[in-house]
Amino acid sequence: MLKLLGRTLLTGLITILPVVLTLYLLYWLAVSAETVLGNLIRLILPQGMYWPGMGVVAGVVVTLLVGLLMHAYVVQRVFDKAEQLLYRVPLIKSVYRAMRDLFDFFSPSRKKEFEQVVAVSLDNGMQVIGFVTQAVPEQMPGDFRDEAGVLVYVPMSYMIGGFTVLMPRSAVRPLQMNMEEAMRFVLTAGVTGSGRSTAVR
Repeated sequence: MLKLLGRTLLTGLITILPVVLTLYLLYWLAVSAETVLGNLIRLILPQGMYWPGMGVVAGVVVTLLVGLLMHAYVVQRVFDKAEQLLYRVPLIKSVYRAMRDLFDFFSPSRKKEFEQVVAVSLDNGMQVIGFVTQAVPEQMPGDFRDEAGVLVYVPMSYMIGGFTVLMPRSAVRPLQMNMEEAMRFVLTAGVTGSGRSTAVR
């Protein structure tokens, strides 16, 4: 009886926690935007002109503006220069790079760079999930080109890092997984599982 009760409770937690954590994250973002940007708006607007929620609206507008500006080449170059400065600060570079890699992994622009989800066979018989990032030799560095090879990014679980490796095509097996499934599977170390099977193309 206790075992059944514990299993039922665990099932309930597994069902509820993702929803609760997602809602809490959205709530935290809204409260943070309201607190930070709301205080700035209060300093700018005359007293009595501020109404609750303006900070959240301002946060959405700022996010949209940043997204639009990042399409401009000049802004991209300035942002890249600023990032290079952060990468030189001992403690900040480790934290920032890890966070940057995590969010870039889910970026729509980066997803387009991954052409195929594949299983990479290693010499010891193990297989790892990877993403083909480059299959055209002419677009690889001169000393790194191989007509019989493809460039594969192999992420580590929980996005603590990854490796970009040049693999022979014979060691790469396409998988019937879309990008979202593969990223979720790798990110959680396979805990979430996958409802699709693999197949050779």
